[in-house]
Amino acid sequence: MFSIVAVLLWSLLAAGPAFSQFLSPPTNLTTASRHPAIYQVRYKDVPPGICEQRDDIRSISGYVDVSPEEHMFFWFFEARNADPTTAPLTTWINGGPGTSSMVGLFQEIGPCAIDANGNVVNNPYSWTNASNLLFIDQPVQTGFSYSTTIPGYINPEDGSVVLAQDDICPSDEVTKGTCGTYSNPNDLIGLPVSTFTAASAFYATLQGFIGAFPQYAREGFHFATESYGGHYGPVFAEYIEAQNARQIPNTTKISLESVTIVNGWINPLIQVSPGNTYDYMPYNDSAASSLYSTVYGSGGCVDQLQNCKATGTNSVCAAADNFCLNYVENFYDEVTGRDEDDIRELEPDPYPPESYVRYLNDATVQAAIGAYVNYTEQSVAVANAFNTTGDDGRLDGTTTEVLTLVEQGVAVTMVYGDADYNSNWLGGEAVYNSIPVPGSSTPGYVDISTSDLVVHGQAKQSGAFAFARIYESGHEVPYYQPLTALAIFERTIYRYDIATGEDLVNRGFVTVGPAESTFREGNTTVKFALEESGGETIVDATTYENVVDGESAPSRQLLAELEAVAKGKHAMANATAYGNVLEVLKETGEEKDPIHVKKRGGKMRRGGLMRDDVTGGENDGFSRRGLHDLGT
Repeated sequence: MFSIVAVLLWSLLAAGPAFSQFLSPPTNLTTASRHPAIYQVRYKDVPPGICEQRDDIRSISGYVDVSPEEHMFFWFFEARNADPTTAPLTTWINGGPGTSSMVGLFQEIGPCAIDANGNVVNNPYSWTNASNLLFIDQPVQTGFSYSTTIPGYINPEDGSVVLAQDDICPSDEVTKGTCGTYSNPNDLIGLPVSTFTAASAFYATLQGFIGAFPQYAREGFHFATESYGGHYGPVFAEYIEAQNARQIPNTTKISLESVTIVNGWINPLIQVSPGNTYDYMPYNDSAASSLYSTVYGSGGCVDQLQNCKATGTNSVCAAADNFCLNYVENFYDEVTGRDEDDIRELEPDPYPPESYVRYLNDATVQAAIGAYVNYTEQSVAVANAFNTTGDDGRLDGTTTEVLTLVEQGVAVTMVYGDADYNSNWLGGEAVYNSIPVPGSSTPGYVDISTSDLVVHGQAKQSGAFAFARIYESGHEVPYYQPLTALAIFERTIYRYDIATGEDLVNRGFVTVGPAESTFREGNTTVKFALEESGGETIVDATTYENVVDGESAPSRQLLAELEAVAKGKHAMANATAYGNVLEVLKETGEEKDPIHVKKRGGKMRRGGLMRDDVTGGENDGFSRRGLHDLGT
């Protein structure tokens, strides 16, 4: 199936401020292998302890050279509790668009995590307990994937990559440690602008990996994704099915068996509506009324998304996406000062911890995994590219292809943490309910059973199509509820019901229970005060307005803008009226530029920088909840 070709040398970046200092090529030269006449694969066997602790489990990382401009990074781990040559193969990708899948590896489902002191600790709830696991940084320029490279540093304002003039890095960026080699954000060749155009490189990366390591793809293939993966998952999965049907010479058939989507952004028209079940209202009456009008009023977010759906025009969809981002999603951030990935937390929210970002920019670690560029958690270049088509606000097959996958016999499981504001579970449930599977009965909710005998959520399932609501969990469900997430994953890939794991699922299977999940957590876990720099940030529990000096003024400004929009003071007859709104705000000096990086990825912080300093001395990375027992 594949041949061994010329040995290549790795240019391995020595992370640090000097661009000219590179590590010497390793004495054990890295082998390059080739999928038949298609994709070159460069890889290294990763030493034990870099992530996976066991020395009897193989870990491989490297690049699939999809094209001269697309070098896609992957990191693979053998299954822990099964023969890896017969175990299933699962690929995980994070969302964004432009969020690195190292988020999933180190914060959620990989064999390891990094504590606050930079130590590698074991993850007993890794999904490698059940499957071989392949992480892919995609699209190109995401994470360790790269096109062409430049010497640069990270812009602290928005997390973008800045070219270092004459290879000289600003002194403050030297101190911060962001100077290094990065993928060139101005090289747009090969950079996709939509979910659909990103599918081919993802498929090619799979083909390259499977061609180089066919021993890990003998059983069924499974696909798991998160957040913007609500777009990626259905579209990429159906693309795989379509390529299988074409029977292209020199390619391997990828037998897709399941798709797992965690807090997926699938249908913006349904999911734009906020809500939670924590007996918590983040706005006072005035703010809530203005927000409602901006979402549902004439010319508002929903109207503009409908116009996008009707026209399919890039300019219309981009305008709709930007409007909803600035005046719906960002409104929550600016007015409440809370984390939209976990409504219980104020910003800066230290969970999940970002310690792994510094770890991946360590020269020794990069040498061990064959990294060619410095690590970035989020690619602003990718986010901006997708923004040109308004991909975030489009449907473009996301729901229809979920239905197609189920009809083709692929198991589809939708999992939602119910503390997430961004892709909240109520919207996820509405999406699930909107996809009726022909010939299937309407399912009811049943409690999810796990080995700790604690009910962590409820699920409903019809045939191989399932929905799960997970209690006390933010956006990254496997971090907050790792035991439950692993159980649901295992049950999905082995075709057992996801609530109990006791019944093999066939087309006639249906859960019997109430039509609605009515459990409410209350607000005892919702924070209203945060210790910060010796002072206390207070959020009034009655009005939920931030009253700290320096915070209230921006909140009031955005609220005034929103109220002006909601009251129709600016012409908003259709989606193009967003430009009119910006013009009026520009005249008054109140224009707000779109914050394109605030999309649906992992824990994307403003500016894209890690915030280890906010966790404090007591935080070992897992002390509050979730993966609390790692390293014990």
